[in-house]
Amino acid sequence: MIYFLSDYSGGAHPKVLDAIVKTNAENSDGYGNDVHSENAANMIRRMVGSDSCAVHFMTGGTSCNVTFIASCLRPYESVIAPRTGHAYFHETGAVESTGHRVTAVDGINGKLTPLLIDKALAEHQDEHTPLPGLVYISQPTELGSVYTKAELCALRNKCLESGLLLYIDGARLGCALTSGGCDLTINDIAALCDAFYIGGTKNGALFGEALVIMNEALDDHFRYMIKQKCGLFAKGRLIGVQFEALLDKGDESLYFSCAKKANERARQLIAGLSRLGIEFEGASLTNQIFPILPANVVKELKKDFAFYEWAPEKDGMVTVRLVTSYNTTKKGRGRAFARRKAFFEKLREKKGL
Repeated sequence: MIYFLSDYSGGAHPKVLDAIVKTNAENSDGYGNDVHSENAANMIRRMVGSDSCAVHFMTGGTSCNVTFIASCLRPYESVIAPRTGHAYFHETGAVESTGHRVTAVDGINGKLTPLLIDKALAEHQDEHTPLPGLVYISQPTELGSVYTKAELCALRNKCLESGLLLYIDGARLGCALTSGGCDLTINDIAALCDAFYIGGTKNGALFGEALVIMNEALDDHFRYMIKQKCGLFAKGRLIGVQFEALLDKGDESLYFSCAKKANERARQLIAGLSRLGIEFEGASLTNQIFPILPANVVKELKKDFAFYEWAPEKDGMVTVRLVTSYNTTKKGRGRAFARRKAFFEKLREKKGL
């Protein structure tokens, strides 16, 4: 079976796992109060060019989203997000379980724009509706698209103008920053939002994310909130150790090389599928791609490949999601790959692909 389910389907990068093994016998303070977590946090501060930002290591992306959003909004405030946004679409109402409505708007290829924010604001004008207090976006989006610097600056200006916080879900931030269509650096990301997180789970870590709070006012007693939301990990050192391994050497770090490799494998996959005449949903620049395939082909491929059907069948066609990662091999291996190669060659002959 060849896996394209997600970029967390595999384990940790060998260098990350090696770092855990090498430090396994150490004893340290718990809950992230250890030298490895502090060292990793300082690495991040140097990367983003801020000595004062707060860095909190969390176990997963949903934990980051829920804890941060719940901590900085008043009880009557809500979140504006794209309809495809992870916090709205794929977290089982976790944010809303804290009492904060997520107002979803139809994005453009997964992105929010200032005009879309204005549209959401216009629907919430008095005390009879929740008051938007925060804008949630993902970089890259859940459709693989990437915000440019101009687009992110426009969102930031709109948020400042409207009294809204801007929070960026960075589950696949490495893939965004190493994609061909991104003109942003991690310093730009940090300067243009109130908080964001650097995703490790989907980019070489066994688990773990680094939540970076740039707005100092929002860090007040934040660890209390982490504990209340069941996110204060007793063996926090294990996350710190992984980020040390991932971020060593800064811009030349394992973190960015893993993301770059995932993007390269996706580009190779797009090229191969395009040669067969296959079309795609959206215009992904990162490691998630969405080919549109005949339903009978999808059924046949599932015998040897693991992937998600992204949308219901329509007119005999199904949009699927294929996700690559740092450990996606350049060439297929074994009988499964040979069978699929033969299958596509036959398909091309018979169907004119």
